[in-house]
Amino acid sequence: MRKMLIVDDDFQTRKMVCTYAELELFQCTETENVDEALKLVQDEFFDVVILDAMMPGKDGLELLEEIRKETQTPVIMLVERGGEHFRLKSFQLGTDDYISKPFSPRELMLRVNAVLRRTRQQSSDELIYGGLRILLRERRILVKGEDVRLSPKEFDLLVKFARNENIVLRREQLLQSVWGYEDCGDTRTVSSYVRLLREHLGEYRKLIQTVWGVGYRFAYRPEE
Repeated sequence: MRKMLIVDDDFQTRKMVCTYAELELFQCTETENVDEALKLVQDEFFDVVILDAMMPGKDGLELLEEIRKETQTPVIMLVERGGEHFRLKSFQLGTDDYISKPFSPRELMLRVNAVLRRTRQQSSDELIYGGLRILLRERRILVKGEDVRLSPKEFDLLVKFARNENIVLRREQLLQSVWGYEDCGDTRTVSSYVRLLREHLGEYRKLIQTVWGVGYRFAYRPEE
């Protein structure tokens, strides 16, 4: 099931969006709090974020800027009519689309699905990091042209790292997204798989960096 995060200080707006999203088989998480929303984005995977531009305290633009430091999850901004500043600034900060308030929830869902289709089309079937090639459709990796065998979980873990390049992923996040553990499991599982994965990658093992006390970061520099 696809997951949607709805961030808006207006209860009725959140409920309206959630009602229509659930009809299209989204699992919705709602919050009116910017700080809570940022923590949710850091802790969980969402297919799309619906974000109100104007909220008390920290506004949606500040949250969008923070989200883009963490992830490239598609974001659709809800903007008051006439809010040109918010529209332009949101695009500068990396929003994928916007819709003006008041809005039709059906139109919003059309925009959500269009953004998700566009995102899927833009995602390549192959990820390349120097001599490391990750063939997504075939679920294979090549290291300097040589096939390297990975277990299904090792491959899923590598793809999770590569699709979140330069973002620190906590071990608990990896347990949830790769292994599907809803509750805290044994994070030593992640450490063991990272060790195995590094062995398979050979000289490209250094792409997976340990962030002590937190988790791991996948970082590629062309000169490497």
